[in-house]
Amino acid sequence: MLAKQSSYLLQCKPKLQKLLALLESDFDYVSVLATDVTGASFYISQRQKIINDYSDGERGFVVRVYKDNGYSEYSFNELGDVEKLAKTIKDELNQQGSMLEKMNIKKLETPLLYEEKISKEFAGEIAEELYHLDNENIVNKMQAISDEVAKKEHIIECRVNYSAGIFQKMFLSKNKDLIQAYGCSFANIMMLANKDGNTQYNVLSDTAWCGSEILDNLVPKIESAYEDLVAMFDAEAIEPGEYEIITTPEGAGLIAHEAFGHGVEMDMFVKDRAIAKQHMGEKLASDITNMYDGAQGGIQQSASYFFDDEGTLCERTQIIKDGYLVSGICDLMSAARLGVTPTGNGRRESFARKVYTRMTNTYFEAKQDSVEDMISSVKYGFLIDGMNSGMEDPKHWGIQCVMSRAKEIKDGKLTGKMFTPVVLTGYVPDLLSNISMLGKDLYLNGNGHCGKGYKEWVIVSDGGPYLKTKVRLG
Repeated sequence: MLAKQSSYLLQCKPKLQKLLALLESDFDYVSVLATDVTGASFYISQRQKIINDYSDGERGFVVRVYKDNGYSEYSFNELGDVEKLAKTIKDELNQQGSMLEKMNIKKLETPLLYEEKISKEFAGEIAEELYHLDNENIVNKMQAISDEVAKKEHIIECRVNYSAGIFQKMFLSKNKDLIQAYGCSFANIMMLANKDGNTQYNVLSDTAWCGSEILDNLVPKIESAYEDLVAMFDAEAIEPGEYEIITTPEGAGLIAHEAFGHGVEMDMFVKDRAIAKQHMGEKLASDITNMYDGAQGGIQQSASYFFDDEGTLCERTQIIKDGYLVSGICDLMSAARLGVTPTGNGRRESFARKVYTRMTNTYFEAKQDSVEDMISSVKYGFLIDGMNSGMEDPKHWGIQCVMSRAKEIKDGKLTGKMFTPVVLTGYVPDLLSNISMLGKDLYLNGNGHCGKGYKEWVIVSDGGPYLKTKVRLG
């Protein structure tokens, strides 16, 4: 079924339109973003059962205005007397301008943006279950998973998480009248094991525009994940060096996210904090490498939406084309300052937070190689699996990805020997130029959040096919 638009936002719309009209007499541009995000989160283990509201839930508004060659914003979560609110906003923003002037702080000047006239309603596919979650059934399903895994040898804990969110937003200005609604489910199973004082863990996760059946989809993968977990007890530390590797789609996604994710967020170009700004149009990857980011374009994942938090309609942006760096991603303000077209990547952690350029669904394009052919092509190397964490240096193109395990490949065959943990490091153009094979099947996962530096968390997804490259491991 198609998602329903928020009745709360629709009730607020006449008041918001009146607010815009009252503010337009004082400002050259006025817009308002209204948000209504609801849902529930479930946590089950052998020791606890917790049901809460959805952790990213919010209900509020942010007004953006233009005056004196710059934009200002005011956020609030109660829509009461509109005339009083309009006066408060005018007073607050004018006072803010006066304060900056007294402190001799110059605004980052931005041209007044042109907005194309558009009025449109967007609704994504949603599981009907998300509107009336059966808490008892969900808890029983999660408890059964946790109990079954807990029976396995060496397991000391099995934690099962499930959350479902309904995302509804409205954007209004003189020329734009947009509203959207969609839903997504998030699930993961964490298995914690101990053997002779050696503690290891493994995590299964998935996200999709669906309901709690996402938990059922993870169940068939439990046994294989458990086997990997047990094998990690006997794993050795890897000898540092450069190796041929094959990454799972999860690993490919981590590389995509860290390699040319943050590095092509174009608010970093405005501040000259990303080296990619100097190398647009250059060949930086192998001929078979194509990479994308986009909230739309055939991908329905946790970071998919129809318009961003600045009212820009979304698309799919090709970042790398046949090895060439062809585009970055950007929010509306950065696009104006750089003289480029916005890509629909203006995102807020919440209505009360600033917009930044943020990734959405970031991934490598699939090709035609089979996993079997990839493995058989490796003289000596590793199959890398299990994403832990990653980081990059956008100013110098350094990258670090921490993976759970590496499975040894010798003479084109998996030997059964495992190494853990594994840290993948290198220079981004070298890593991407070494990509020599890409699998047939594209898979994305978006069970986590990404921070801008150390804060400003938003939902992202990433992925790709199985990917073969050469890189340094340690």
